[in-house]
Amino acid sequence: MSIHYEVITPDSIICVKDLCNELMEYQKSKALVHPEWFDNMCFETRMIPSFQSAKANFIIIAKDAHEIIGYAYSNICPKNTYSGGFATLDPVDFFDFDSVQSDDVGCLSQFYIKDNYRNAGIGTVLFDKSMDWLNSFNAITDLFIFVSNGNDPALKFYQSKGFKISHQILDGFITVLRNT
Repeated sequence: MSIHYEVITPDSIICVKDLCNELMEYQKSKALVHPEWFDNMCFETRMIPSFQSAKANFIIIAKDAHEIIGYAYSNICPKNTYSGGFATLDPVDFFDFDSVQSDDVGCLSQFYIKDNYRNAGIGTVLFDKSMDWLNSFNAITDLFIFVSNGNDPALKFYQSKGFKISHQILDGFITVLRNT
């Protein structure tokens, strides 16, 4: 196994399409609350709109030889981006806006590693490089990670990295983790 990491440019985003779609399938397979909400989630409905609405984006990929085996997508967005509908008709706020210190927030938005490559340290490298990028924005003090229900390994991973559970939204569909 010869893993190397690359930051991809916005015009190369398509290279993570298959992994993004695998992530949505994986999340659906783990979900205990509303797995059907994942039916319409894919690269075109999740990553592209998020990428387009963000003020800044960062995608890092992990490759084994020439095969992309994992990625992390982080962004900086106006905090109001996280108010509104999500997979439901009901509006939802992802966090208490009064608790956010600035107009923008940082988010580790998507994170996925193919099954055969998990627990090999790749996730830590992707996470650390994503946090380095997010922390390079001095004005951003509030960082969030949204974990789909049933994905306990991801929840434990992020907690081991210092993120704390803040609350759940959408009747437990998503657990919100926060750096503060």
